[in-house]
Amino acid sequence: MENKDVMTVKQLADLLGISRIAVFNKIKKGEIEAIKAGRVYIIPVKNISQALGRTISEAKKHKIEMAVKRVVGEYGDVLKLLGNE
Repeated sequence: MENKDVMTVKQLADLLGISRIAVFNKIKKGEIEAIKAGRVYIIPVKNISQALGRTISEAKKHKIEMAVKRVVGEYGDVLKLLGNE
């Protein structure tokens, strides 16, 4: 089961195009807010804009959300087929 509210260090590293070690270093420096859960760190999705170094405005968030809905509406079947490959 996947939680959409948090990301792992590896997921964030892949998203940012940096190594896991670089993400750990940013967590240690306080540049990325993370929660230690046992032996691993998890990063709340709400902190992703902080990790990216910028904040997305509400207007841009809405615009992105509408674009995603349109693409999924138009290409949903194709995306499902691609996801099964």
